[in-house]
Amino acid sequence: MSSLLATLSGGLYTDENIFALEQQRIFESMWFCAARSADLARPGAYRTVQVGRESVIVSRAKDGSVRAFLNVCRHRGARLCTEESGEVRRAFTCAYHAWTYDLDGRLIAAPNLTKMPDIDRVAYGLVNVHVREWLGYVWVCLADEPPSFEQDVLGAVVTRLGDLASIENYGIEDLKVGRRIVYDVKANWKLIVENFMECYHCATIHPELTEVLPEFADGYAAQYFVGHGASFAAGVEGFTVDGSPGVDRIPGVSEDQDRRYYAITIKPQVFVNLVPDHAIVHRMYPLAADRTIVECDWLFLPEVVDGGADLGPSVELFHKVNVQDFDACERCQPGMSSRAYARGGVLVPSEHHIAIFHDWVAERLGLPR
Repeated sequence: MSSLLATLSGGLYTDENIFALEQQRIFESMWFCAARSADLARPGAYRTVQVGRESVIVSRAKDGSVRAFLNVCRHRGARLCTEESGEVRRAFTCAYHAWTYDLDGRLIAAPNLTKMPDIDRVAYGLVNVHVREWLGYVWVCLADEPPSFEQDVLGAVVTRLGDLASIENYGIEDLKVGRRIVYDVKANWKLIVENFMECYHCATIHPELTEVLPEFADGYAAQYFVGHGASFAAGVEGFTVDGSPGVDRIPGVSEDQDRRYYAITIKPQVFVNLVPDHAIVHRMYPLAADRTIVECDWLFLPEVVDGGADLGPSVELFHKVNVQDFDACERCQPGMSSRAYARGGVLVPSEHHIAIFHDWVAERLGLPR
C-alpha cells in the first residue's frame, strides 16, 4: 500500500447536486440524532430540526412518549411550526387555515370539518417519522423502512469501544446539559467528520488539547483503536483547559476508564466524547454544501449542574478545540473549488482510516471510488 492515499475529489464538497444526493441517500435514509430528550420536558413541548431536506417536529405526546412528524400541514402544505422550539397546550394548529392536529398527529379540527364526514382523521393527520430514544437523545429516521438501529448506531459504539457496557458506564441519558453552544460552520459536513477522525493536525492547532492528551501530539487518532482511550498527561487532574480537577466524577465510570478520553463517530452526524466527569455530544445539521450547523452539548451529573459548580474550565477546553477545528474546516472549504483540488488531495498513513469513510460516502451515493 502506498504511504499516500487519494481523498475524495473537491467537487464532492461543493456541488449542490451532490449535496442533494447526500440529503436523500444519507441524512433522510439513516438514523439522525435530532434533539436532547430533556428539551421536551412536558407534553406539547417541541423542537423543529432540519433533517435532510425536511423540517421535522420532534415533540412529547400526552402519554409522555416522544413523537416526530414532518413539519407540513396536510391541507395546503404550510409550515406548521415556524419557531425552533416551543410548547403547545393540546394541539398543533396551522396558522393559515386553522387545521389542527393533536399531539399524536391526528387531525382533530378544521373550519367546516363536520360538513366533510368522509375525511379520515388519521389518513389526513401529520406524516409520522420513525423515532428511537437512546443516550437521552431523540433519533429519527425519515426512511419508509428504517435501517437497523442496533447495527448502525449501537454497532458504531461497539466497533469503537468493544461493547455497549463501556458507554453505559457514563449514564449519558441521566446527565444534564450544563452548556450548549451552537456553531455555524461555513464548511461541508464531510470536512468536519474527517477533521474529527484524525489527529495529524493536533500538534499544529490544538496546544491546549495536547497538553492534556500528549499522545495526540504524535498525530495518531486514538479513537480508531478499539477500546483505547487517550491517557491524561502526568500532573493533569482533569479534562479542563488548565488541567485542574474538573467536577465530580460520574460514578459508573470504571477504573480502566478513569483519566482517559474516548471519542466515537456515529455516522452520519454525531460525535460522542467521553471523559470521567462529563460527556460532550456534537450533532451536525448540514444545511448546504458549504454550511453546517453544529450543536454541542456538555453533559454533567445533574447535581453538578444544579449545584452551581464552575463548569468553565471543562467547557472552555473543548470549546477551544471546536473553534480551532471549525476554523481549519473553513480554511479548507474554498480550496475544494480550486483546480489544484479537482482530483482531490492525499491522506498520510495516520489518516488512512479516513479512506474508509470516503469509500462509505461513495457507496452511499452510488459513485465510483
